[in-house]
Amino acid sequence: MMERTQIYLTQEQSRAVEAIAAQRGQTKSEVIRTAINRFLAENLVSERRTLMHQAAGIWADRDDLPQFFEELRQELNRESVDEPVESVSIG
Repeated sequence: MMERTQIYLTQEQSRAVEAIAAQRGQTKSEVIRTAINRFLAENLVSERRTLMHQAAGIWADRDDLPQFFEELRQELNRESVDEPVESVSIG
């Protein structure tokens, strides 16, 4: 679903977008959406990388991780077993 929005472009920007749109056989809106998608993809990847670098090594000093993950698996298995089963009527 699209959401309508308005932006202000300089005359130079508007002309450039029009030229690109004409060259590609697209509307100005399509060209602008493509540019925004590229901008978002670049920045979201960059942000994700930054967060991963910040998180790197935060558990380096822990020696209980195998036990921690085993307990987590057991807890998840217990939860899936404890979930109520829907009754099925036959006939």
